[in-house]
Amino acid sequence: MSDLSGKYALVTGGGTGIGFGIAVRLLEAGATVTIAGRREDVLENSANELRDLSSSPDDIRIAVCDVTNEDDVKRAVDTASNDEGVLNISVANAGIGAGGPFLTMDAETFRSVLEVNVVGAFNTIQASAATMRETGGSIIAISSIAGALGGRFRAAYSSSKAALDMLVRSSADELGGFGIRINSIRPGVVRSEATAMMFDHLPHIIDDYKKNMPLGRVGEPEEVGDAVVWLAGDQSTWVTGQNIAVDGGHTLRRAPDLEPAIRARLGEEEYAKIVRPGSGPNG
Repeated sequence: MSDLSGKYALVTGGGTGIGFGIAVRLLEAGATVTIAGRREDVLENSANELRDLSSSPDDIRIAVCDVTNEDDVKRAVDTASNDEGVLNISVANAGIGAGGPFLTMDAETFRSVLEVNVVGAFNTIQASAATMRETGGSIIAISSIAGALGGRFRAAYSSSKAALDMLVRSSADELGGFGIRINSIRPGVVRSEATAMMFDHLPHIIDDYKKNMPLGRVGEPEEVGDAVVWLAGDQSTWVTGQNIAVDGGHTLRRAPDLEPAIRARLGEEEYAKIVRPGSGPNG
């Protein structure tokens, strides 16, 4: 594992799920970690868990932050930076999802997903890069295999993650001259709070995910964290502008089949009105 001792890191959406797993791995690698999110109580609880893993409680900070608010993000960057205003590592992880038939999705839902997943990442990358112009640094955005595979019933989410990946590539090209490296990670399905409903109530969808993974198992948040630590450290200093899949090989195959979940949610009669029969991955 890379040695990140003396480095300062920000993780948006760091209180739960993949973000928390990333914070664990950064902390274990020696970084001082600030977790940011909208819910202060969640951040406090998560920070206490992280402090149990650290020899120094000062290695963990929290920042209440809505990533769609530029001022909030700038304050989070300030909180995460050291006394000289240096931020070494920034992880744009905060995101939301929305699924459902394309014909019933309203514009407000579509817009809200783009606002958090794309504009929120833009705010985080821009504010972080502004502090890194003199020192360089590593910025990692958490994307998704959905940005590469697309998939039925995921128009908003897939569009947002594809846009995020291109934001990473464009900003990496422009900011490389400052010594700022920007990459994204595309996780596959990971066991977390965000996916608990699928694990608990839709095992057939999890089975379909596994069927499309050459490694045959779902991921854990800390495994995404391992990739973040590598991109943050000295072993990846010639890597920028990349969209890296951490997915058990899922992107070698096809998107998951969400049709059973959508049928169950809508009922057969309503489903037939909205989705053309025979349009699924199995015909």
